[in-house]
Amino acid sequence: MTHREGSQASDFKLQGSDGQTHSLQDYRGKTLVIYFYPRDDTPGCTKESCGFRELKNDFDDLDTVILGVSKDNLASHIKFVAKFNLPFVLLSDPETSMMQIYGAWGEKKLYGKVGIGCIRSTIVIDPQGTVIKRWQKVKNAADHPAEVLNFLKG
Repeated sequence: MTHREGSQASDFKLQGSDGQTHSLQDYRGKTLVIYFYPRDDTPGCTKESCGFRELKNDFDDLDTVILGVSKDNLASHIKFVAKFNLPFVLLSDPETSMMQIYGAWGEKKLYGKVGIGCIRSTIVIDPQGTVIKRWQKVKNAADHPAEVLNFLKG
C-alpha cells in the first residue's frame, strides 16, 4: 500500500530506541514526520539523521514529532542515537512490516545494481492522521531535513 497525499495513514506498532512501543495513535494531535532510512551509522543515513537533529528545535516549534525507521535492531539504534546524540526516537522494523505498508521497502537501484531494500523516503502525517506530504525517493539525504521543515513552514 502506498500512502498518497490525502489518504489516512496506516497504524503501526514498533519498538523504539527509547524502550517503548510506538503506534500512530500515540501521536494523534501532533504533526508526525516519519523518515525511512536504510541503515544506522552509514554516511547518507548519518547525514540525514544529524540534519533532523540540527533542526529539532524548529520542528518542535511547529509541534512536530520526528521518528526514524529502519530495519536495524534496537541495539544498533541505541548505539546510533548515543553516538550522534539524536534527540528523537528510532523505530526498529526488522520484519519490514511498516516499511512495506508505507511503500518504503522494495526494489531499488544502488550504484547501478538492482536489489530489494529500504527506499529512503519520508512521510508527513497531520494531527488527524492524514498524509499531507510524501517524498517517495529522497535524492539528497543531507539537504532533506531542511526540505521537510520548509514544507511544514508553508
